Amino acid sequence: MESLPLLILVVLAFVVLFVLPSRQRKKIAANAQAMQDSLTTGTPVMLTSGIHGTVAGLGEGTVDLEISPGVVITVARPAILEIRKPAAGTVDPGPSTGATGFADGDGDPTDPTR
Repeated sequence: MESLPLLILVVLAFVVLFVLPSRQRKKIAANAQAMQDSLTTGTPVMLTSGIHGTVAGLGEGTVDLEISPGVVITVARPAILEIRKPAAGTVDPGPSTGATGFADGDGDPTDPTR
């Protein structure tokens, strides 16, 4: 009878250390698969590296991602961390003036400023 509490403790440790994390991994994998299945051209995403872009094309195991107008990179599907939603009420800031305050950032005083 003295071994019964020990047996209960071992079974409880097994459940806590193996069964519960296994269920959580399955849930995370299912969520990742659902996110992958929902990808379509034009979807804004963020990669695991923090790069933001828009899906330009879908392959079997890859995704073409437009990270800047006219700049497309190909990444592995698992590199997509999440689908991003555009912030409500965001306004296009227009052309960047760079650190110098001039239109193309080269510091030429003949460039028009905003």
